Amino acid sequence: MIRMLSVLFMLFFAVSLECRADELASNLLAGEPTQVFRKVDPAWHAVQAVTLDPANPRKLTIEAGKGVWTNAPKGTAQDLYTTREYGDVAVEIEFMIPQRSNSGIKLMGLYEVQITDSHGKTKMTGSECGGIYPRAELLPKYRHLDEGIAPKSNACGKPGEWQKLEIAFRAAKHEGEGKNRKKIANARFDRVVLNGTVIHENLEVSSPTGHNWTKVEPAKGPLMLQLDHGPVAVRKFMARDLGK
Repeated sequence: MIRMLSVLFMLFFAVSLECRADELASNLLAGEPTQVFRKVDPAWHAVQAVTLDPANPRKLTIEAGKGVWTNAPKGTAQDLYTTREYGDVAVEIEFMIPQRSNSGIKLMGLYEVQITDSHGKTKMTGSECGGIYPRAELLPKYRHLDEGIAPKSNACGKPGEWQKLEIAFRAAKHEGEGKNRKKIANARFDRVVLNGTVIHENLEVSSPTGHNWTKVEPAKGPLMLQLDHGPVAVRKFMARDLGK
């Protein structure tokens, strides 16, 4: 009897912790987007449902209503940046993309985890779904400087399917101020999970990604959702601060 009570207490405690973590998470899709994001493009709007367009698998069709946010049918909008800034953060997003579409989540606006149609691909780089995007330069012509960091395996779902990306990220750590500021720890992805498969774990990154790789790494920054590279829909977008 005592053992059974102990097991029940442990289960209750675990559920309580999980509920508390959920309560501390911010639902970035709740309420008015102008209260959560900077300069919201009207092309980012609420609909009731999205599906893959049967006439054109590179597009999404929409059904009027609320519950899902998308840049369809046009497929382009200004990128979304949160007004709140995060350092160590856990992010969970449920998304849908059509064939050959491209999006991404940037932690602190600098470190990108790629969202793109990579279903069925065998050669994976950081440019594929779940990859840590390559470093790049803008001029004289945009080009990658490396291949980024590929996911351990290809866990990308089919175009038109709802998919889930979970990220636990730690910001780079510094000590000192001004000219005496010194990095003492690289930014790190504790864990990245795509559709239930762990694709990165305890992964350090020595710099931001894309053309941001030369920028100073701050203590905090906004979350960014890329919306200018093709249709994407989102039905869940959660963020919460991580403890030590």
